[in-house]
Amino acid sequence: MSSDVLPSHTFAPAAAQSSSATAAEIASRIERLPICSWHVKVRLVIGVATFFDAFDALTIAQVLPVLAPMWKLSGAQIGLLISVGYLGQLLGALFFGWLAERIGRVRAIALCIATFGGMSIACSLAWNYESLLVFRTIQGFGLGGEVPIAAVYISEITRAKGRGRFVLLYELIFSVGVVAAGVLGYWLVPTLGWQAMFLLGASPLVLIWFLLRHVPESPRWLASHGRLAEADVTLAGIEEATRTATGAPLPQVVVTEAKAPQAPSWRDLFGPLYLRRTIVVWFIWFGSYIVYYGIGTWLPTLYRTVFHLPLEQSLRYGLISNAIGFVGATLCALTIDYVGRRAWFALALAGSSVFLFILWLNGATTPQDVLIYGSGAYFFATSAAIGVYLYTPELYPTRVRAIGVSTATAWLRLASMAGPTIVGTMIGYGLGSVFLTFGLVALLAAVVVGTFAIETKGRILEEVSP
Repeated sequence: MSSDVLPSHTFAPAAAQSSSATAAEIASRIERLPICSWHVKVRLVIGVATFFDAFDALTIAQVLPVLAPMWKLSGAQIGLLISVGYLGQLLGALFFGWLAERIGRVRAIALCIATFGGMSIACSLAWNYESLLVFRTIQGFGLGGEVPIAAVYISEITRAKGRGRFVLLYELIFSVGVVAAGVLGYWLVPTLGWQAMFLLGASPLVLIWFLLRHVPESPRWLASHGRLAEADVTLAGIEEATRTATGAPLPQVVVTEAKAPQAPSWRDLFGPLYLRRTIVVWFIWFGSYIVYYGIGTWLPTLYRTVFHLPLEQSLRYGLISNAIGFVGATLCALTIDYVGRRAWFALALAGSSVFLFILWLNGATTPQDVLIYGSGAYFFATSAAIGVYLYTPELYPTRVRAIGVSTATAWLRLASMAGPTIVGTMIGYGLGSVFLTFGLVALLAAVVVGTFAIETKGRILEEVSP
């Protein structure tokens, strides 16, 4: 084990010890920590889980071109099979967000991994449409909880300076997982069969032990629950790991004033200070992800069933769109700390709507048109979809951050269900009508963001959300 990754006992709770630390001091000590290899390694461990969360979520898009003709599935059945996984994700996001506020971020993430990894094995054993429908729903329950809680955790251990770049380079792992699903699907499905994709998706089960043993609980969460002695000892271990990694003394702690701790309440989401934030961020989640999943999960099947392209070509076209989306996500990660959150989301959502309107106007009559303009819409939607994982945790206080993010991601799940279902039910009226619907939603979200969003760039979490 390298010197900057501490063994688990360094971060062990110390309830019996007394501590004079306050929640404000804990936050101030986190804010002085330079981002170093310790942060990167923790980000990598949790990132492996996030990679497979994305991989498992998009696996269905890779196996459907095989399952649709083999099981003689209708468009409505395909749409339901895609959407039902997102129903599970919606319920999982709400449940695990609530759980993460009670048992901690790390243990909640471990339970999510156990759920979606185990059900990935079950999906590989599905014998018909109905069995896969059930297994995907349960798998979605775990998938829905992991990503928002992980985003909260990464935000809480990172200081304000450079937070956008650091958090989004972590979130970029999700986009890597999406691309990997396309690459591996292109190779595995035709050669080893559709079951191989689900079996590979169970890989993060081996991560659970390492996560629980070597990733410390969020000191901000511990402090917000009055467990100041544990927060103090845990943070002291992180500080020692940071000193070891950087080879330099840490900057002096500058304690900022903080309000007295408050009990969590739904007012934190819908009260006078947070209501506008909640509405704005819900629009971002829904507007970006209805395009992201509506296009991302359906495109390979559209190429196969509507344009009658060969299986390999259908998967290749879907992979091209995934790769272009990855470029958009990377651009967001590298520049959002300079551009700012508000401007980025407004431009990304508006850009996505422009490409969707072009598809509507030309009727989406050729697979090449869908590839070019659909990929353009996906480029912008992906950049907004990754950025909102940074923005949402910044909008809520620690006492309800996991609930706030998980509730917001419920709109992701609604969009994820609505997008594929819209494609499945409206495809008979022509693809143009589908793209018009998506474009109008994205445009409305862009207007709401440009008008009402607040800027959080470079601001300490406790300052933005008291």
